[in-house]
Amino acid sequence: MKRNTVQRQIILDAITQLGNHPTAEMVYSHVVKRHPSIGRATVYRNLSTAASDGEILSVGVLDGAMRFDHNNHAHSHFVCDGCARIIDVPVPCLNEHFASLTDIDITRAELTLRGLCKNCRTA
Repeated sequence: MKRNTVQRQIILDAITQLGNHPTAEMVYSHVVKRHPSIGRATVYRNLSTAASDGEILSVGVLDGAMRFDHNNHAHSHFVCDGCARIIDVPVPCLNEHFASLTDIDITRAELTLRGLCKNCRTA
């Protein structure tokens, strides 16, 4: 296995282990604890490539930082304005619904919902 492939898998595993829609810096901090030889630029480059290749999702900039998601199945996100937690939200048939209305082929839809999560709402 090539070193680059091993590093990429370590980075992808970190996104899954963190499971909280991490920023590139969060991924780097997680990876460097176990693999100090992996540099920040390597993490950032591999995240960008993995997102371009469809292995992970680039959620976009949320609260000032680019976020990544290991769940690359169709879904949307809810961002809590109280605690900044990001939660996956299934949106069944969203692509099919809009495609039927507009006669276009949607390859990706991005929807971000904002509000307060249950914990923040009751606090």
